Amino acid sequence: MHKSNEKYREITIDKGGGGDSDSLHRDASQFPKVMNRPIHPPIETHFLLPPPPRKEAEKPSSSGLKSVLLYPLKVRDSLKKLGKSKSMERILEGTHDPKDEQIVQSFRELLFLEDQFPAKHNDYQTLLRFLRMRDFDLQKAKEMFLNYLQWRKDYGVDAIQKEFKFTELAEVKKCYPHGFHGVDRSGRPVYIERVGMVDLNALLQATSIDRFVKYHVSEQEKTLNLRYPACSIAAKRHIASTTSILDVKGVGMSNFSKPARYLFMEIQKIDSNYYPETLNRLFIINAGSGFRMLWKVLKAFMDARTLAKIHVLGSNYLSNLTEVIDPSNLPAFLGGSCTCADYGGCLLSDKGPWKNPEITEMLQAISVTEDTNNEGNGDLASGDALMHDMENGKSKEDMGKEERGMSDKFAPQKVMALEASLADTNKKIDALEVALEDTKMVLRGLAQHIKDLNL
Repeated sequence: MHKSNEKYREITIDKGGGGDSDSLHRDASQFPKVMNRPIHPPIETHFLLPPPPRKEAEKPSSSGLKSVLLYPLKVRDSLKKLGKSKSMERILEGTHDPKDEQIVQSFRELLFLEDQFPAKHNDYQTLLRFLRMRDFDLQKAKEMFLNYLQWRKDYGVDAIQKEFKFTELAEVKKCYPHGFHGVDRSGRPVYIERVGMVDLNALLQATSIDRFVKYHVSEQEKTLNLRYPACSIAAKRHIASTTSILDVKGVGMSNFSKPARYLFMEIQKIDSNYYPETLNRLFIINAGSGFRMLWKVLKAFMDARTLAKIHVLGSNYLSNLTEVIDPSNLPAFLGGSCTCADYGGCLLSDKGPWKNPEITEMLQAISVTEDTNNEGNGDLASGDALMHDMENGKSKEDMGKEERGMSDKFAPQKVMALEASLADTNKKIDALEVALEDTKMVLRGLAQHIKDLNL
């Protein structure tokens, strides 16, 4: 795999699997701090697949066979190409860091004890992203996570995925060239925008800001639910973040009109608050003097963690991009070798592993399997935990017992919490009764005083 010689100030480029063991468990102190907040290593760092054992005649493991039997016959053939010893869960999940595993479990217990554990969006990666964004502060992560769940409900995110149709996409891309295109050298999806070519007036004629924001949310959901899993299967390692490129040639203060500011702030707010820790690195290229003045304004709307992942480059950007992205995955207009002529251009192709029929078929099979197994068990652990249990030979009855066991485990703690709350309430009632008696005495004294005056 290509190795980068350049050391970026915030994150060391992940070289992929097969490195020495120290790379899997790097101490957070090795990474610099921005505004006294640590910049954690890439979220995939602890999810690298361990190297397969070297044996002359290796037989498929029983857990691997059980995993294969969960999928339709066509999908089983595709799985063979990945290696029977590597289950789908390990490819999509990777190896969890023990410290992260422990704090995620503590986060789950906190939500459960406070009756706030959701039926959905409780998987390991989602909880870890919110924990990382709040530097593993459980209370702050809980507040951010619950705000995220409420936003999903209020904004109707699930309905957007199923019902929203952005029929004006072709027209929008003419005045706002953007799109996903290929992967970087570590297997992450690459997202590109040609901001300098945006025609805001034409954009607002083609669509509304509200519809464009909904489209952005639908793309974020597609990236989480399709692009990252597909890239994980293709790379045979966990992928959970994006490498982005913004071409800002010709952009200056005049481009930052009131509608542009509003659109930028809405998208930035959504990405920071509800899709945290999904940006691996952002390259801003062709930054001239006009943009650098604008950049001073834009930085005010961004959090320190995001700023630490951004590299502002001039016109000599190509060597920086090719350190991270192979030229075959770079469009020709950025100095790469790809044209996507069959699709009318690279930003219209949506090129990537998520367009591979075999991979999408596998993901659909996994989705169907998880939906079937989760039916009627919405408050159980997430689909990833369910897959893990099934691969270890646990039946639905066993899992039901475990669910009851989990409830039994936390029942005494919940009872104690309720008793403490009741005791506190009783104290308040006693205090109110004392205050009421005092008030009665004052009123009686006042009444007697009035009576004496009348006499």
